[in-house]
Amino acid sequence: MLTSLLLSARAFPSLIINCSLNPNQNPSNAAKSPQFDQFREKRGLSDAAIKVPTAPWMKGPLLLRPDEIVDTEKRNKPRKVEEKTFKALNRRESGVRGKKAMKKIVRNVEKLGDNSDSEETQMDDLSEFEYLGRISEKDRFGGKMPWDREEERFILRRTKKEGVPTTAELILDEGLLNRLRREASKMRKWVNVRKAGVTETVVNEIRLIWKLKELAMVRFDVPLCRNMERAQEIIEMKTGGLVVLSKKEFLVVYRGGPSYSSEETRSGHDEISSSSLYEREADRLLDGLGPRYMDWWMRRPFPVDADLLPEVVNGYRTPSRRCPPNTRAKLSDEELTYLRNIAQALPFHFVLGRNHGLQGLASAIVKLWEKCIIAKIAIKWGALNTNNEEMADELQHLTGGVLILRNKYLIVLYRGKDFLSDEVADLVDDRERVLRRYQHFEETKRESDIEILEVVTNGKHLKESIKSGTLSEFQELQRKFGEMETRNLETEAEKARLEKELRSQERKLSILKSKIEKSTMELFKLNSLWKPSERDDDIEIFTNEERECLRRIGLKMSSSLVLGRRGVFVGIMEGLHQHWKHREVAKVITMQKIFSRVVYTAKSLEAESNGVLISIEKLKEGHAILIYRGKNYKRPSSKLMAQNLLTKRKALQRSVAMQRLGSLKFFAYQRERAIEDLKLSVVNLEDSAF
Repeated sequence: MLTSLLLSARAFPSLIINCSLNPNQNPSNAAKSPQFDQFREKRGLSDAAIKVPTAPWMKGPLLLRPDEIVDTEKRNKPRKVEEKTFKALNRRESGVRGKKAMKKIVRNVEKLGDNSDSEETQMDDLSEFEYLGRISEKDRFGGKMPWDREEERFILRRTKKEGVPTTAELILDEGLLNRLRREASKMRKWVNVRKAGVTETVVNEIRLIWKLKELAMVRFDVPLCRNMERAQEIIEMKTGGLVVLSKKEFLVVYRGGPSYSSEETRSGHDEISSSSLYEREADRLLDGLGPRYMDWWMRRPFPVDADLLPEVVNGYRTPSRRCPPNTRAKLSDEELTYLRNIAQALPFHFVLGRNHGLQGLASAIVKLWEKCIIAKIAIKWGALNTNNEEMADELQHLTGGVLILRNKYLIVLYRGKDFLSDEVADLVDDRERVLRRYQHFEETKRESDIEILEVVTNGKHLKESIKSGTLSEFQELQRKFGEMETRNLETEAEKARLEKELRSQERKLSILKSKIEKSTMELFKLNSLWKPSERDDDIEIFTNEERECLRRIGLKMSSSLVLGRRGVFVGIMEGLHQHWKHREVAKVITMQKIFSRVVYTAKSLEAESNGVLISIEKLKEGHAILIYRGKNYKRPSSKLMAQNLLTKRKALQRSVAMQRLGSLKFFAYQRERAIEDLKLSVVNLEDSAF
């Protein structure tokens, strides 16, 4: 019986692995999984050993009793549950982890706390239990719940901007306003406002539409479309209407009823009211500089309209400048970057739309520089023929400031380190005047105390005073040497520059000549190793028909020999004879551009190979040299071919040396031409000076 059971176990190993069944199990469940009871005939055989499948590395058989076999089904069930729970904690699903899951846990815990004292959960007889006190959740988790944070984070949320009622909402009735907005939403024709802003032409078009309709739609282009609140203020101020609808870059303007007066809306725009400290300080800075530009497309404050300032100011002069001691007037890169960063946060001070006649603007900029070191000027959009470069140059010339930024939108000028305001300049002039007065007093006092020496020459009495170290001596030296013309100084400086350049070019030419001599010697050594063969006088004679036939054969050949930069050397001759081994005509392709050099190469190949030159043809790749081997051709030995020609390495060295020599001669020729031009310039400069 045991033998048959072991045989069955070998035949059905899966039955042995999956069987672990109790004797009291239901037959229905027994039918689902195979059991060992069906192999058992008697109860006494329950302790019989069963051979279980072993691992590959086990040598002997494994015999186990039936009660020692593991029940895999019961052991696998809780493992599956654990795997599901582990996956649920790790996978990303809504409601399983995160804030939602923690909120659910909190609600469940709160419910448990509320229901813990209910009557349903109370036991009738508690005498046999000892009350130890209620354990709170905080005590269970060490005084702090898992979801409690140590510190509450302070979150500053952005507050919504409160809607400010428009002028139309304040003046018009609600029913009329709703009707006007319904009609405005159906409008499909509008007036375009270009870059120049709300001009007189735009205002006239709007008023012409108002004669037929009570609403007019306006579409704004850049830059006003970027600030529609400012566009609404401008359109209401210039037309006297009311904006009833605003959508994207469109505004719908209502002309108003017969009882409506435009003075109510204009009163708020005529005066420049500033709400913030920034705007109040900027307005205080710009007060007294000129009229404001009310069509300004950006936020307040409104800049000064430079086009309304006078073109010419009587008595205007460039402000005096004097750099403080131990200070350089030129800006460094760090200072320039710092000033540009400052200018970025500043408001615009002026708006400009013309290129010339900027004395009034320059005078206003000088006044501004007394309070602010930077003047920021915007260029008007839509102004015709504006050139920011001309504007910046004229302003620099009139004010003497430093241009730190310029583009087609703005110009930024810095007053400079050596800038002096009018008051400070007057104080400096007064101080210098006082110093000169004291100097003159000291000079007169010194002259009165100096002894007068009498020098007798030829019976004449001369009075000579000692002048060393006096002001008169300084003035005489200044008159004698300090009154040199600026033109002579410029001439001398130009002459010195030309002479320096001439010496530099001559030095470079001498270096090139030494290199040319060295390259010539190297090329001479390489050429001495090459002994070209002479052409044989005994040449085979061909008729025109034979020559034409050989030419056609050579042109039809697909195989060819390419002649590179090395020219004719041992490798070319070996390749040529290798071609002649299989065919009578050889085609040599050369990339040389000059035809005379191609002819020279063809004759060299003919002389070195003892062949016959058929023709030279111009092809797409270059020039083709067709050479016939001859009727009595006999291949020479390699020793004879290598006697008078250069090797591959020597041929390359010769080619590089020739190229280097040609380049050096070209640069030397350029230096010689430059030296001749400089000498001619020096001579012309000397002639013009005299």
